[in-house]
Amino acid sequence: MGIFAPRSSTVTAGRLEENAAAKRVELATLRDLQARGRGESGQPGTGMIMAEALNADPSVSGAHFNGGPPDEEASYECTLKLGILVLPGFSQLSLSSFVEPFYQANCSVGERLFDWRVIGMSSPVVSSSGIAIAPDIDINSYKNGDDDSLMVIIGGERIEEQKSPLISALLRMKSRRKLPICALGTAAWLLADAGILHSAMRCTIHWSKLAAFAEKFPELVTEDCLFVQDGSVTTCAGEFAAFDLAAEMIHLRRGENFARQICAQLSADRFRTGSHCQSVPLGLRATGAVEKLIRVIKLMEKHVEDPLPLKKIAQIVSLSRRQIERLFIKHMKTTPMSYYAQVRLKKARQLLETTDMSVIEVAVACGYVSSSHFSKAFKDHFGMLPSHIRPWVSAVVNCSNAA
Repeated sequence: MGIFAPRSSTVTAGRLEENAAAKRVELATLRDLQARGRGESGQPGTGMIMAEALNADPSVSGAHFNGGPPDEEASYECTLKLGILVLPGFSQLSLSSFVEPFYQANCSVGERLFDWRVIGMSSPVVSSSGIAIAPDIDINSYKNGDDDSLMVIIGGERIEEQKSPLISALLRMKSRRKLPICALGTAAWLLADAGILHSAMRCTIHWSKLAAFAEKFPELVTEDCLFVQDGSVTTCAGEFAAFDLAAEMIHLRRGENFARQICAQLSADRFRTGSHCQSVPLGLRATGAVEKLIRVIKLMEKHVEDPLPLKKIAQIVSLSRRQIERLFIKHMKTTPMSYYAQVRLKKARQLLETTDMSVIEVAVACGYVSSSHFSKAFKDHFGMLPSHIRPWVSAVVNCSNAA
C-alpha cells in the first residue's frame, strides 16, 4: 500500500467478519434500489454512475455532487477501491487532502470502506514541494492488470508537458470500460488531451489553469467551481477542494452525518459543495458579502474577451450603477471598472505564463482593441511589459530547478 494506506492494525479482520451478515442484507436491498433506479434500457443514467461506483444508494442523492443534502442515510456494500496516479510535480496537499478523510472513515467504523493504491510513472515520484514517495505499483502493471478501481489522477506543475501515450491509453481504456475517472488539480488537462473530456462536457481545473484551459479546449464547458461530475468523469480543482470531494464521496457512501463526523475529526467545521467558486475574493469570503456583488464579479470573469459596460452589468443583476459602486468601494476598496480591469489583466498574465499565444492574441482574448493599450495597462499593473513575462517565468523556473 502507499504511504497513506489504511493501517491494518486498526482495521481488523475480526471487525470485518462481524459485519459480514449485515452487509449481505444491505447488498440485497441496494440491488433492489438500483434495479428500480435504472431506465427501461437497463442502463444507468449519468446521475447514477458515481453512486454505483461508491456503492451508495443512488436514490439518496442522485449522485450529483452539487446536489442538496440526502433525505436519508446512504447505504453501501463493499470496499471502494481507488487507483491514484501521481504525476511528477504533483500536489502533496491534494493527495493528503483526498486520502486522509478515507483513512479516518475506515478507522471510525473499523472497516475498509475505502482502499487505495498509489500508482507512479517511476519510483520515487517527487511532488511539487520536493517530497518523494514510493508508489505501490507502476503504471504499466496497473494498466495491464484486470483492475476495475476508480481511477484518480493527481496533476501538478507544468501539466501541459506531461501528456504521454501511456497515460492517454490508460484513460481511454478506463473510459471504454465505463469506469469512473477523477482528475484532481491540473489533471483535467490530460483528460481533455486524451479526448475523455469532449463535446460540451462540464469540467473544472485548478484556478491557475482556468484561463489557459478554456482557451485550449473551447468546446468544453469550463466552470469555476471546486468539483463537478459529468457522466463517469469527475474533475476537481485540487488542493483543499480535494478534501471537499472526498467528504462528498463519504457522504454518498455513509450519509451526511457520518461525513460531518469525519470532518470534525480532521478539525474541519464543514465541507463545501462542488458548486462553490474557486475564485471568490478572500475579502468576500471573510465578510460574507451580499450575493449580488459576487454575481457581478462572476459576470466580469465570464465576460473578459467582450467586456460589459457597467450599465449592462447593472441591468443583468438588477442593481443601479450607484449601488454596484458602493458595494465595490465597501468590500473591494476599489471601483467596479478598476476591479474589472484587474480581472482582465490577471487572465492575460495567466495566458502569457501558461500558453504560447502571442501578445496580440492575449490582448484580444482579454478584451483589448490594441496591443499598445494592452502593453501600457499591463506594465502599469505588473511593472513589466507583457513581452517580458515569459523570459522572467523561465528564469524563475530555472533558478528553482537549480536550487
